[in-house]
Amino acid sequence: MKNNKTLQYILIGATLIALPLILQMFGNAWVRIADMALLYILLAVGLNIVVGYAGLLDLGYVAFFAVGAYMYGLLSSPHLTNTFAWIAAAYPTGMHMPIWLIVPVAAALAGVFGMLLGAPTLKLRGDYLAIVTLGFGEIIRVFMNNLDHPVNITNGPKGLSQIDPISIFGVNLGQKLMIGDFEIASVSLYYYLFLSLVLVTILISHRLEVSRIGRAWMAIREDEIAAKAMGLNTRNLKLLAFGMGATFGGVSGAMFAGFQGFISPESFSLMESVMIVAMVVLGGLGYLPGVILGAILLSALPEVLRYVAGPLQEMTGGRLDASILRQLLVALAMIVIMLMRPRGLWPSPEHGKSLTTK
Repeated sequence: MKNNKTLQYILIGATLIALPLILQMFGNAWVRIADMALLYILLAVGLNIVVGYAGLLDLGYVAFFAVGAYMYGLLSSPHLTNTFAWIAAAYPTGMHMPIWLIVPVAAALAGVFGMLLGAPTLKLRGDYLAIVTLGFGEIIRVFMNNLDHPVNITNGPKGLSQIDPISIFGVNLGQKLMIGDFEIASVSLYYYLFLSLVLVTILISHRLEVSRIGRAWMAIREDEIAAKAMGLNTRNLKLLAFGMGATFGGVSGAMFAGFQGFISPESFSLMESVMIVAMVVLGGLGYLPGVILGAILLSALPEVLRYVAGPLQEMTGGRLDASILRQLLVALAMIVIMLMRPRGLWPSPEHGKSLTTK
C-alpha cells in the first residue's frame, strides 16, 4: 500500500513539473491560465481557513488580495519615488525592494487588516457577518480608487504600472531562462514559484487543520455556544482565523502584482470575492482536496469557455456579447454541479460520520 502511495506521489510530482513545459508547446497563454489557477488555489486555501474551518462567511476576502498586491506594487514601482521627493532622495535609483522583504510585509499587513475586519464582527453571524465583510471588501476597493488626492498614494483608477518582476536567487522571472538550447518561458518560471508556494500553503493549512487550533475552529463552526461552554476563547480563535486566512491572501496578492506588472482597483471587485467563496463551496467546504479542485475548475473554466463562447457568438450573428455569454455558461455549469453534488465536488469523507448507524 505504501509503495502504491509513493508511486502515486511521484507520478503527480512529475506531472506537475512537466505540465508547464508541455503547455508551453501550445502557447504561453495556456501556461498563464495554469499560473492564475495556482494563485486562485492560494486564495481559496486561505479563505477555507475562515469559511471552511471556522465557519465564518467572508465575502470581502479580495480586500486582503488587494492589500498584498498594492504593497508589492508600491515597493517595486517608480510611483512613490515620482510622487514624494524625500523618497526619491533616499532611493535615487528607485525603490526596488527584494521579494524577501516585500512578501513578509504584505502577509503581515494583510493579517493585521484581517484582524481589524474580525474585531467588529465577533458577535455577528450568518447574513449579518456576510454583509459586513462584503462592505469591508468594497471599502478597500473604493479607498484604492480614491487615494490619489490630495496625496497620490495609490494612483487611483489609473493603477500602478512598471512594477518590477519577481526575482529569486538572482533569476529574473520576468525573462525567459535558457538552459543550453532549451528555453523555459517567463510564465513557466512563475508557475514553478507559484507551485512551490501552493505546496507550502497546503502543508501549513493541513497542519493547522489537525492541530488543536484547527479542532477548536471546527468546534466553533459546529456550535459556537457549546465551544464557549467548553472553555474555548472563541474571540481570539475567530481573530486568529481571520488573520491567518488574510495572510495567505496578502501573499497571493503580492505574487499577482509581480506576475502582472500592473494593478488597478478593477482587479479587486466584488465578483472576485464571490468567485473565491464559490471555489471553496463548490469544491467541498473545509476539505483541502475539494477546495483545490474547486479553485482549479472555477479559475480555468472561464478561460476554456472562451473557445466555446466565440463560436456561439458567431451562430447568433454577433448579437450576444462573448464575455456575458461566457459568464452565463459558467453560471449554468455551477448550477448543474451544485444540483448534482450539493455537498461539493469532493466533500470531506468525515462529514456526517456521526450520523451513520451500524
